[in-house]
Amino acid sequence: MRMYDIIAKKRDGFELTAEEINFWVKGYTEGFIPDYQVSALLMAIFLKGMSKKETLNLTMCMAESGEKMDLSSIDGIKVDKHSTGGVGDKTTLVLAPLVASAGIPVAKMSGRGLGHTGGTIDKLEAIPGFRTELSMNQFINYVNRIGIALAGQTGNLVPADKKIYALRDVTATVNNISLIASSIMSKKIASGADAIVLDVKTGSGAFMKEEPEAFALAEEMVSIGSGLGKEVVAVISNMDQPLGYAVGNSLEVIEAIETLKGNGPEDLTELCLALGAHMLILAKKAEAYHEAREVLEERLYSGQGLKKFVELIEAQGGNTGVIDRYDLFPKAVQYASITASQDGIISKIDCEKVGVSSLIAGAGRLTKESKIDLGAGIVLKKKVGQKVKKGEVIADIYSNEQEKLQEAMEMLKQAYTIEETFCGQNKLIVGIVRKNGTEKL
Repeated sequence: MRMYDIIAKKRDGFELTAEEINFWVKGYTEGFIPDYQVSALLMAIFLKGMSKKETLNLTMCMAESGEKMDLSSIDGIKVDKHSTGGVGDKTTLVLAPLVASAGIPVAKMSGRGLGHTGGTIDKLEAIPGFRTELSMNQFINYVNRIGIALAGQTGNLVPADKKIYALRDVTATVNNISLIASSIMSKKIASGADAIVLDVKTGSGAFMKEEPEAFALAEEMVSIGSGLGKEVVAVISNMDQPLGYAVGNSLEVIEAIETLKGNGPEDLTELCLALGAHMLILAKKAEAYHEAREVLEERLYSGQGLKKFVELIEAQGGNTGVIDRYDLFPKAVQYASITASQDGIISKIDCEKVGVSSLIAGAGRLTKESKIDLGAGIVLKKKVGQKVKKGEVIADIYSNEQEKLQEAMEMLKQAYTIEETFCGQNKLIVGIVRKNGTEKL
């Protein structure tokens, strides 16, 4: 078998066999096939597309390229949750302990942030002492003992995807549904969960800007999961403005704690309850959506979700005092406010610009090697649909560097649009994709 023939076959629009896909994935991962040939193949895939069968085979090959987590020693149905990334998306910090408090084992591997989207592991490390690097035995023991563990991804999980994604990133072949879906699902399959709930973002702050693209990606990932014997549900959620009010690591953890205390923003609370309800159903803890919602609402407002978060922090070495003392978090020494330029209603917030503003302030990474400022970030004071007066504060920016603060302010000012009239905003949850069909809301 020759890589040249595989490239030519895909260039001409033909379907690759499972053997051909395995050949190039394994060969590239092990270093036998050079970058330039895989670059050519990726461009051919980008231009000609992949069939569902090809995408399924690519996912399987990548998932099997390294270690696979064995969660069989954890009792119960393990349900994972994955978000395609957004601005202010601290959902896991609320959802994981809330669902764990309802009796679902949560064994979640999460990643770090890159660019304008944040990472759960960075946020958790804003909690003083919190350990995100766990051995497999520690990880499983915590789940069996307290029902939850949150840790960074192991270094040898899906190495093929790491290599292929790095090449896609520099060859303009990232934005392809089959390649995106196989990348995400290979990691989820290798992580060992029995079932998966996907939060697929759409809007200005999301990777998939348009709803049709988001639905197509969700349908592809659900199809992959079904093809590999996994129960998968995808929720399409709106990311036209940040989720909640806080953007930045310490700031987002504080907002997550407030949400677990029952004082959270309406959109964050709603999304956590919606995603959690689907997790309960997949875990066979509830049969109907409304029943699952009721269970989670009770766990939230009785404080059981917060109690589970405290248990998680304590187990993984963190300072549980942060629950009531927010001054224990890393904080920025400088801040500035931006104000409304006129009277009116906030009709639009460019979510990506908010994310970039937070990145400039120091809360994100430009490269994987960049060091982040855990105290930096943004707190929105006003969101879409709210009235403002000229000169009223609409957002605060926090940073430890004055120069970064000024640059972030200029970017954040551009994110807001204020008009005299308001035509309404998009729904938070715009659709659900299951193996038996798609429901647009």
